[in-house]
Amino acid sequence: MIPISIKVSLDLVKGLYAKFIDWDNEMFDLETDTPAHAANTAISEDLGQVEYILTDKTGTLTENKMVFKRCCISGIFYGNESGDALRDVELLNAVSGGSPDVVRFLTVMSICNTVIPMQSKSGSISYKAQSQDEDALVRAAAGLHMVFVNKNANILEINFNGAIIHYDLLDTLEFSSDRKRMSVVVKDRKSGKFILLAKGADEAILPYARAGQQTRTFAEAIEQYAPLGLRTLCLAWRELNEDEYREWSLIFKDANSTLVDREWRVAEACQRLEHDLEILGVAAIEDRLQEGVPETIETLRKAGINFWMLTGDKQNTAVQIALSCNFVSPEPKGQILLVNGKTEDEVCRSLERVLLTMKITSSEPKDVAFVIDGWALEIALKHYRKAFTELAILSRTAICCRVTPSQKAQLVDLIKSCEYRTLAIGDGGNDVRMIQQADIGVGISGREGLQAARAADYSIGKFKFLKRLILVHGRYSYNRTAFLSQYSFYKSLLICFIQIFFSFISGVSGSSLFNSVSLMAYNVFYTSIPVLVSVLDKDLSERTVLQHPQILFYCQAGRLLNPSTFAGWFGRSLFHAIIVFVATVHAYALEKSEIEELSMVALSGCIWLQAFVVAFETNSFTVLQHLAIWGNLAGFYIINWIVSALPSAGMYTIMFRLCGQPSYWTTMFVIVAAGMAPLLALKYFRYTYRSSKINILQQAERLGGPILSLGNIEPQPRSLEKDVVPLSITQPKSRNPVYEPLLSDSPNATRRSFGSGTPFDFFQSQSRLSSSYSRNCKDN
Repeated sequence: MIPISIKVSLDLVKGLYAKFIDWDNEMFDLETDTPAHAANTAISEDLGQVEYILTDKTGTLTENKMVFKRCCISGIFYGNESGDALRDVELLNAVSGGSPDVVRFLTVMSICNTVIPMQSKSGSISYKAQSQDEDALVRAAAGLHMVFVNKNANILEINFNGAIIHYDLLDTLEFSSDRKRMSVVVKDRKSGKFILLAKGADEAILPYARAGQQTRTFAEAIEQYAPLGLRTLCLAWRELNEDEYREWSLIFKDANSTLVDREWRVAEACQRLEHDLEILGVAAIEDRLQEGVPETIETLRKAGINFWMLTGDKQNTAVQIALSCNFVSPEPKGQILLVNGKTEDEVCRSLERVLLTMKITSSEPKDVAFVIDGWALEIALKHYRKAFTELAILSRTAICCRVTPSQKAQLVDLIKSCEYRTLAIGDGGNDVRMIQQADIGVGISGREGLQAARAADYSIGKFKFLKRLILVHGRYSYNRTAFLSQYSFYKSLLICFIQIFFSFISGVSGSSLFNSVSLMAYNVFYTSIPVLVSVLDKDLSERTVLQHPQILFYCQAGRLLNPSTFAGWFGRSLFHAIIVFVATVHAYALEKSEIEELSMVALSGCIWLQAFVVAFETNSFTVLQHLAIWGNLAGFYIINWIVSALPSAGMYTIMFRLCGQPSYWTTMFVIVAAGMAPLLALKYFRYTYRSSKINILQQAERLGGPILSLGNIEPQPRSLEKDVVPLSITQPKSRNPVYEPLLSDSPNATRRSFGSGTPFDFFQSQSRLSSSYSRNCKDN
């Protein structure tokens, strides 16, 4: 039986949790004038139980402010010495000299896009671009005197060194996550030539180079730029015969107009044209990390949260960004393992090798992460799902590069299938599927629009606000919801038990000790206001919570809301019901009392106990909380005095007579003393002899002394078998038991089924990987 009051109370307080997020000025982004916003009011407490964060890279971890830095054109590197190709004298000389290779490279940079130039009254040109990559390339081309001046319908106008060049835009082959490139077909008005201009990822451009062209230099340039954290794009073009274009154009238009398998047919049509390309060069673009990203990730990792980076970038670029933002520690403290391969056998051997290494290094204090690309990931998810799931559980960090939006969603679903609480965060339309698949979706209101923010449960302006969203709002919401839900059961069970006890002395006649009005007022007026004000309660200050993120483990392990704590509240309600019933009957059973008097004495005892229980469980008092607790108690008497003054109310003069009797006040004192004394004794024993780390921090705050440092979390040995059975394609590998850390002072029965583990101690460096974790992953 679930009392209706708990549903109403939870809906009200969860709405307030969402408003607290909206009103938090600490999460207001001044740069973009964007506040945090909670679109979903039902899952605020889930934020405090997050175990995995899956994040996009571009625009989420980085600023998404693209700046053109270096390039390689026809085998010549520009910008390596100065770090800025726009200031490279050799490149500037090639531009002023009209080098054909450089001119073609700049032409692709300038018009192979969907950018719209906007000319102001003063003559200055600004650009409206869907992608920050395109904006960076167009601005860089303008800085090298290839200025995209105007786009009038399908006529493109370029100003190069003072000369105006016109192109007719014939077709646009739009970018897709599968093709990983975009192209445009233009016609040079001066020469009448049909030209295909293309740009995209290296694996989407280099394999389609014309026969005989050497691409080794371009591949080396990409390998040189990637470790610097630079995003690379390959630029190419091809001259087309008019007959070839006319024939292809019919196929392309037919594919665009079809209603069946449209995307597949469009991609097939694009493939017909995008071949035999002449590779012009490689452009390298810098995208700096957002402010506070490394600190945020480091803090959340201390809280035991695992991080996965899901990006479409190259492997080296992704690894470099991961190192710079504290995803994984550099050598020798950290280790990165590669899972790669193009065939099933290669991926199988790579998975076996990485799993073996992961288990061997489990006894070493190393920060181990694995890296996998989209091709190997597709094979692993299809043929070696169990082995990959085991690898995912063993590693605290994963870097998945060259992944598609559908693969991002599949990875979220994989982790969710192991019953982990997942949070996905992104900023673009390609992150929407991942965000919607996760338990909690967070969107960043970034430069790629508001698609992710509108599809998410929560939206923030910067990645750094995620720390406060989880540690402050998530943790407080979980603690408050745990108390409110259990307290609501407690106060309902208290009345129910008293009714049951009364049925025994009334001969099981079915009569009720309390009238219907009293029962309704009990939930609506007498006990609801104090518990609703509990949304202001804070067991620790925000500063302490952010300084010691390890205490989030208490929420992740379900310490405050589990069968053990619920049993405690159940026992408390039974004990208090016995106290109220025995004291009431003992005081008034031998007197010539009306049943309404006996009912009012029992109800008064319940209300007095409710007030003291709420005060007992409150950690931080405010004026509003004092007013709600003790004012509500005074309101109980005011309401009943008013009702007792009404002859037609059925309680005429009852409350006046009771308040005038010393035995009534003696009974209230006995009920409160007998009911609260054991609770106070247990709390004193717990604080003195079995204090938790939260209790220690609370005492440090109240005494005004220095708050103890909890230190960093370092990986410790995990209880895993060292002998690895080779993976088999036909026979699934049996999973070894892994365990989640138990808090030294937490109950054995937690939110999930935990095995025995080493007691958790904040004052010794330890991570959530230090113990073993038992999860029953669902077979998919």
